Amino acid sequence: MTRKIRYGGDYNPEQWPEEVWDEDHRLFTRARIDTLTVGVFSWSLTQPDEDSYDFTVLDRVLDRAAAEGRSVCLATGTAALPPWLARKYPDVNRTDFEGRRHRYGQRHNFCPSSPAYRRLATAMAARLAERYAAHPALLAWHINNEYGGCCYCDLCAEAFRDWLRDRHGTLDALNDAWCTAFWSHRYTDWAEIEPPSALTEHWRGPDHTAFQSTTLDWFRFTTDALLGCFLAEKEAIRRHDADTPVTTNLMGMFRQLDYHRWAPHLDFASWDSYPPLDAPPTWPALAHDLMRGLKDGAPFWLMEQTPSTTACRDVNPLRRPGELRLATFQAIAHGADATLYFQMRASRGACEKYHGAVIGHAGRDDTRVFTEVASLGRELTDLGPVTLGARTPARTALLFDWDSWWALEISDGPSRLVKYQETVHGYYRAAREAGADVDVVPQDADLTPYDVVLAPVLHMVKGHLATRLEAVARRGGTVLTTFLSGRVDAHDRAFPTDVPGPLAALMGVRVDEWDARPPEFVQPIPELSAEARLVFELVLPRGAETVATYGTDFYAGTPAVTRHEYGDGEAWYVATALDRQGVDRVVRRVLDRHGLLGPYAGHPAVETAHRVAPDGTRLLFLLNHAQEAAHLTAPATATDLLTGKRTQEGTALTLDPLGTAVLRLQ
Repeated sequence: MTRKIRYGGDYNPEQWPEEVWDEDHRLFTRARIDTLTVGVFSWSLTQPDEDSYDFTVLDRVLDRAAAEGRSVCLATGTAALPPWLARKYPDVNRTDFEGRRHRYGQRHNFCPSSPAYRRLATAMAARLAERYAAHPALLAWHINNEYGGCCYCDLCAEAFRDWLRDRHGTLDALNDAWCTAFWSHRYTDWAEIEPPSALTEHWRGPDHTAFQSTTLDWFRFTTDALLGCFLAEKEAIRRHDADTPVTTNLMGMFRQLDYHRWAPHLDFASWDSYPPLDAPPTWPALAHDLMRGLKDGAPFWLMEQTPSTTACRDVNPLRRPGELRLATFQAIAHGADATLYFQMRASRGACEKYHGAVIGHAGRDDTRVFTEVASLGRELTDLGPVTLGARTPARTALLFDWDSWWALEISDGPSRLVKYQETVHGYYRAAREAGADVDVVPQDADLTPYDVVLAPVLHMVKGHLATRLEAVARRGGTVLTTFLSGRVDAHDRAFPTDVPGPLAALMGVRVDEWDARPPEFVQPIPELSAEARLVFELVLPRGAETVATYGTDFYAGTPAVTRHEYGDGEAWYVATALDRQGVDRVVRRVLDRHGLLGPYAGHPAVETAHRVAPDGTRLLFLLNHAQEAAHLTAPATATDLLTGKRTQEGTALTLDPLGTAVLRLQ
């Protein structure tokens, strides 16, 4: 098979009579489909009872794919329990936040601490690997599906206690980390510790707790418990297949699981993109860059996107003509080596029968959706391997930290209206719309390649991060952070020092007080012609210069934004939740200092992204997210790989509405 971006998606032929398969593969060939994800929810089919396995249907699915020259991403099918397993071993069923043991139903319905689940799931993975490791269609292993959710059963409670022993070592250390002198919570026996549920530390749902350190550790434990299930299946596969890459489909900015803890164990990152209905283009772009950052910038797979519409929301609008193509090329621009769909053929029944599909219930090849998918398949075939393995030469980093996300949003005060994702996205969007390529990285990433480090709402500062940020500024770079940063340590304890804690020396400020107001209250920021809401920190400069000030209340005229020269570089502190215009103006000043404003910074609807292929080929993606044509000037002499048209530097360049260009730079 010619090397190219992988193209295809989730295929569930077991839901259809076998005579339909012939028509499926005829249409797959027309659409240039080369990769099928199969077996995602096949456990009840392949194991009808504990002592029996039946791979008859799966054999035919893989053999047919191989005969047609298609590759398979083979799932282990362990994301949804078969009914017999739940009936025979009740401990596999989850206990919810309210303390109720669930009966059989739904999916993602397994307890990660259940010995029966672990034993039978790993046995299934081993059987599959033993049978298909050498199959000519096998391309990759897909363990489980969209891991998520919590279980609060007694098995998970005991596993949590074991996890805490490993993390803290002694009860004295745990009591210190959790500040249990508060409210007489000092523990004297590990058995006294309970998961933070509706029956214990919570009174307003899972995110509002009396002891945030307990909940923070519970979130970390849940991440590791589900990761343990993944690793058990991966180990079972590796006993029979040492080489085929193993992954699972992540979910971008998914709050429940810290994907940075998963990243070292994935052979490649893959994820499912279903952005919120009202999300701007920079929202999925941020998620793409986050997924690329999991493997130090290596390409990822877009494992799922809808070709037309979703089905799980109250309202499920259709993708307009051109939107699917634009979203696909956006994924490639940000690092995708595969762009796959959910689903290949629409399900006849259950909750996804109205979910978008490449092939509808009637199996027609003349629908608008199929025509767009087939046209895009031809384009990707013509594009060939040029983007495979390409990397993003970013000089701007954005720190994304699940611990900060959790700690900020489970905290009481100063404002529950501050949302981590929204704040981080605001700074990311400002950088991307200004034309900067951005790497989204964890706190422990190597920061030496970057001239600019954006660290909004860096609520928790861990390890030696403050020292490494100081090094960025000392060598001439710029570091930006915001309100509610540098507040707590790795155990969610407030630093016993001036705010912003370990960042204070770098930022050159001291914060003694902060004001929180409802969103109707607007604080003008005159110097930026901007407004601010929600949280207003009262800043005392300690070496920093004032860039912008508050316009009202008793702290009018005091700093809202500061800049501090540090070594050969500088540090910016934004003490409030600026509106979009305010964030844009601050970020553009930061980027301009390093020559990182792009040529189309005045065209916010035009997204740019650079990639460099393994052979040194330099690529520039241009994506027009507007419904009107974009009239630009070519930034360099280049050839558009989608049209073959050559442009000279400085000449006119037009992007159609929702249009894309992939320029190979000379």
